[in-house]
Amino acid sequence: MVKIIADSTCDLSDEIIEKFNIDLLPLYIHMGDKEYKDRLEITPEDIFKWSDENSTTPKTSAPSIEDAVEAIKPYKENGDDVIVFAISEDMSTCANVARLAAEELEYEDHVFVINSENLSTGIGHLVVEAAIMARKGMKPKEIVSSIEALKPYVRASFVVDTLTYLHRGGRCSATSALVGGILKIKPRIVVKGGKMDADKKYRGNLDKVIMQYVMDMEEDLKHAKRDRVFITHSGCDEAVVEKVREYLKGLKRFTKIVETRAGGVISSHCGPGTLGVLFIANGDKFGPYDKQFDLNKNGIMEEDEKAAEAAYISHLVEEEKRNGTIEEDEDDQ
Repeated sequence: MVKIIADSTCDLSDEIIEKFNIDLLPLYIHMGDKEYKDRLEITPEDIFKWSDENSTTPKTSAPSIEDAVEAIKPYKENGDDVIVFAISEDMSTCANVARLAAEELEYEDHVFVINSENLSTGIGHLVVEAAIMARKGMKPKEIVSSIEALKPYVRASFVVDTLTYLHRGGRCSATSALVGGILKIKPRIVVKGGKMDADKKYRGNLDKVIMQYVMDMEEDLKHAKRDRVFITHSGCDEAVVEKVREYLKGLKRFTKIVETRAGGVISSHCGPGTLGVLFIANGDKFGPYDKQFDLNKNGIMEEDEKAAEAAYISHLVEEEKRNGTIEEDEDDQ
């Protein structure tokens, strides 16, 4: 068996984690002299409250080697291979902690650590893809090779409502934060080469900015990998999230639009009102749909969604056949 472990920055929902049997390795969040395990012992709302009361941002740290050893040890005892996904090594030492744990267990040949070069559901996409491959019976080295090839196509970006949290965390200057507050500037934060960078600035109220941010990605979204798109946010208004969802539905590209809440790490640095649309670009590069896999719902569908989703997938498959991008196989004839 191939076991998938991801650190807590992957921001996948409990539902997805359960359905794909993924183990989480929590990072730590330090608020004053207290520390908490991300997702298990603290919520983003707790972080926002503490940060505003103390005019500072919590510190975060990687899991301990002991934590990683305890996460991997049961699978060594079972003789399983393990793939561990970690937040970008430019942001944390999580990946190295997992490597050291494998060495301590003398199980290096069976533990494969992937530096995602990403964060949040940018990692989540890779984790889900790996879990799907594992279910299909692929070997760990095949999965790792496929994931490494996929990494450059993951698109992770967010729009933040305020520059205050980025400033507190040292990710923008005091002047930028002040000017941004006066002019109501809301930057788009993107992950490039494993690092966060502000590549575009919007101005206006958050609802308008979020929709403009999403629409600016329309061409890329229209050619994204069809399987899923994540809407990940740190507690945005439900009406805003629903507008984004409806817009993405209108593109008629994705079989699944998945909403997740940002965990403690993203929330600590970006603050409330942060929203991102995360996807895998150049979807046509990865070949036609695995239709049978989708129809079997080895992904993240509920029972009551099957009929509607199956009909939608069939429509997309027929469209691809007409466009000559998919060939009929014997099972379809």
